[in-house]
Amino acid sequence: MRCAAGREVVALVYGDVTIVVDERDDLFYTQAALQAHQPGEGRITVQPTPASGSPAALAQDMLYALGKRLAPGPNSPDVWLDSVNAAWLAAAAWGVATGVRHVMVPRAHLLTFRRIDQLLAWRELTGAQLTLLWQKPPRGLPLALARVERHISSREQFEALLAEPGPIPARPSFPPALPAMTAAAAAAGQPPAPLPGGTGAASMRPGRRTHPCAGALATAQLVQAAPAIEIASEEAAALAALAHPLIAGTLSVLAFTRAGLGSLRFTRDLDITGDVCAIKLHGVGHRSCPLYAVPAWARPLLAGARAHHRLTGQPGDSVFAPVLVAEARHLRAHAERLPRLGLTRLAAILVP
Repeated sequence: MRCAAGREVVALVYGDVTIVVDERDDLFYTQAALQAHQPGEGRITVQPTPASGSPAALAQDMLYALGKRLAPGPNSPDVWLDSVNAAWLAAAAWGVATGVRHVMVPRAHLLTFRRIDQLLAWRELTGAQLTLLWQKPPRGLPLALARVERHISSREQFEALLAEPGPIPARPSFPPALPAMTAAAAAAGQPPAPLPGGTGAASMRPGRRTHPCAGALATAQLVQAAPAIEIASEEAAALAALAHPLIAGTLSVLAFTRAGLGSLRFTRDLDITGDVCAIKLHGVGHRSCPLYAVPAWARPLLAGARAHHRLTGQPGDSVFAPVLVAEARHLRAHAERLPRLGLTRLAAILVP
């Protein structure tokens, strides 16, 4: 398997993985891959950190390409993203939530086989197309990627590869406004009334079976969601840059509802509508379970939290449960780094 003379490049395909063998290390291909980075179009370019020995380094590079930023310092609240599994799970959740279709990785020949395996596992979770630039002779390719499927013999063909739409991502839609509700709207600015039929107060006496609290979609058919509290665009951008989807999702809900952290302890997958336009919170004993409209800036963050929850394979648990342990110290630390949002007190309250 050899590259021909001139500018010929060999593309090896393994499922939805393409290895572009650029034996001459032509600068054009690296520049084209970097210019193709368009997250809003579902296309990102991940630049591996050179010579990093951190096991989670490539996952963190992926998070960076997705617009996420880890908090710096030895006592960083993002220290749990130093774990390989946690970092790749976060990267997969953001990839699914933001609709990533195609990921390009220049200098892939510098990656260890272990990190290549991690990339392949990430692709399996997200369903995205993966293109690796192998900028040396192909003799060192992993055996799993050594099958020649097609050849690219010109720069134009490489650009066409980058322009391919890629797989259709399993992403949510983010419509500009809540759909119309079928019941009479609650007064503007007031929380919605509890629903009848067990969605409000429920008997908690021992031995008495309680009616399950309805999810967000069922609730939205009866009452209008309470409007979201507005925050400055700079603060919304700061929340969007948080690396862990559960941290970003939790703090965003606190920001636009001003609810206590305890209200998120029982939030299930079905408490977020499919279009991520509304979320339902729960009080103790389900005596007060208001429905809130989700503002446009927060929808990708809640979609990331829900994707993270689904990828863990524990649909019956609370979506935000993993960050509500150990006195929610990671949440509090991030809240303290965003003082203008005033979330420190809310993030410290574990009971509504």
